[in-house]
Amino acid sequence: MGIAAVAGVRHLLLCAALAACGGSAGGLTAPPDSVTLKLDTVATGLSSPLYVASPPNDARLFIVEQTGRIRIVANGALLTAPFLDLRARVSTGGERGLLSVAFHPQYATNGFFFVDFTDVNGDTRVERFHVSADRNVADPASTTLILGVAQPFANHNGGLLMFGPDGMLYIGMGDGGSAGDPLGNAQNRNALLGKLLRIDVNGALPYVVPANNPFVGQAGARGEIWALGLRNPWRFAFDRVAGLLYIADVGQGAREEIDAVRATQGGVNYGWNVMEGTSCYAAATCNRTGLTLPVFDYDHSQGCSITGGFVYRGSRIPEVTGTYFYSDYCSGWLRSIRVIGGTATDARDWGIAAIGAITSFGEDASGELYVTAASGIVYRIARLPASGS
Repeated sequence: MGIAAVAGVRHLLLCAALAACGGSAGGLTAPPDSVTLKLDTVATGLSSPLYVASPPNDARLFIVEQTGRIRIVANGALLTAPFLDLRARVSTGGERGLLSVAFHPQYATNGFFFVDFTDVNGDTRVERFHVSADRNVADPASTTLILGVAQPFANHNGGLLMFGPDGMLYIGMGDGGSAGDPLGNAQNRNALLGKLLRIDVNGALPYVVPANNPFVGQAGARGEIWALGLRNPWRFAFDRVAGLLYIADVGQGAREEIDAVRATQGGVNYGWNVMEGTSCYAAATCNRTGLTLPVFDYDHSQGCSITGGFVYRGSRIPEVTGTYFYSDYCSGWLRSIRVIGGTATDARDWGIAAIGAITSFGEDASGELYVTAASGIVYRIARLPASGS
């Protein structure tokens, strides 16, 4: 990328930060200043909650506890018995633990769901389970190993599983840990670490590599790779309406980034460890050729570790439709941007009182969004009624 192009990217980022170069597309408008958000408590007393998900067309909430359990909120109440208990098989602490759950798009008929966790050796395991005859209890004996990845260090495990609009299972993998990607995983196409993976779990076990993945058939490259150049994609999300894939990639010591590209665009190189956000990390070899820079980033005067969220597509708060929400683990604020035509705009801080470390976001089957806090509480993002209403 040339100097002029880089300057243009930085200009767009500055515009986004100031919410001054906005505009709308597709009938979307920026949330009016009169809209005020709040966080409504959904569940308390949880053990390190860090993800919320729901099966398609299912009113229940499934809450992932880092310590190894999945809990259910049904009809507004947290059920006592866990849906799944993997505590004996999970190593926890720091960035390790039970990290996410993904329900198969046909969960209602096949009962399959998938989990990502670090085992007692600290390595990543993606496993498939099946629900039991009791819809609120999984069958722990139904486990099938889908993918195992050795982790050289204790941090940067990634950990999110999510089915894309194409029905494929996407897996976020960090670069393997330590600092600065010392093993060079993120740019190594023969390593699964530092990547976003895409696999087909609808055919032969354990999985099939989709024929249209970008590196299929290339020498020295793993076919499972969908995107590369990631440090620790703790959370990513698909906007099923706009057709975008968002990745919130946790930075090293200076910058946190949000990436947004077409969900159908495979082979994207997000730049780590050549770049950290929009800045050069490896200054001596800062060749930006072929790299895709983030649509938005911020420096560590504002936080230390981005917590990625979702684009709002629910019905309770129509004023924020199309808005991507995110937070920072160290700062605890709630902020948002919108991405229109590849440009981040309408950056906003929602003025939510800090609730401590925000570990993750979640989305239910209706598109409503949730926030998980290290304090053991799950919140739903809600609209504060207008004064006098």
